[in-house]
Amino acid sequence: MPRVSEDHLTARREQILAAARACFLRNGLHATTMQDLIREADLSIGAVYRYFKSKNEIISAIAEQVAGGITVRIQEIAAQQPPVPLADAMDQVLDLIEAQVGPGGNFPLGVQVWGEATIDPAIGDIVRERYAGMHRAFEIMAERAAGRGELPAGSDPAAVGAVLFSMVPGFALQRMIIGKPDKETFAAGVRTILAR
Repeated sequence: MPRVSEDHLTARREQILAAARACFLRNGLHATTMQDLIREADLSIGAVYRYFKSKNEIISAIAEQVAGGITVRIQEIAAQQPPVPLADAMDQVLDLIEAQVGPGGNFPLGVQVWGEATIDPAIGDIVRERYAGMHRAFEIMAERAAGRGELPAGSDPAAVGAVLFSMVPGFALQRMIIGKPDKETFAAGVRTILAR
């Protein structure tokens, strides 16, 4: 029997993850069963279980793709050379998040994963692990801003980073649930808060 190519294996895995995203967005994370995912993927039970042993493994893979990609981009923003002012860095982050809130974005699925994390310890572990790197990127932004004198003397970069990080879901939730503020308005508010 010929070996299956790596490209084929990757494509099949992506097919399953795309089916899972569609089911989760349509039915909700909690209400979606493995049988739903298998039907949506149009694959055999064995084919799906070859790649993922459980729904939590699928959720973990999606969280890795979504949060992992966003985390890498936020880390790049935090590490820019030469460093940009903190308000400019946050503006770049908000551009990134705005794309995830709109049609085809992953934020609606992220909200479901967060909700499920409050009642399912395994999913809670997934979420904590995925967001630790993202949280650290905001601390780095704060550390660099403090080093440039953009923050008051004695500012705690961990505390400032935590507040910066909280602005991201705060902005995205408002956009998703009530449709405003737009990115420019929110960014203006961030600039006002960060102004010294």
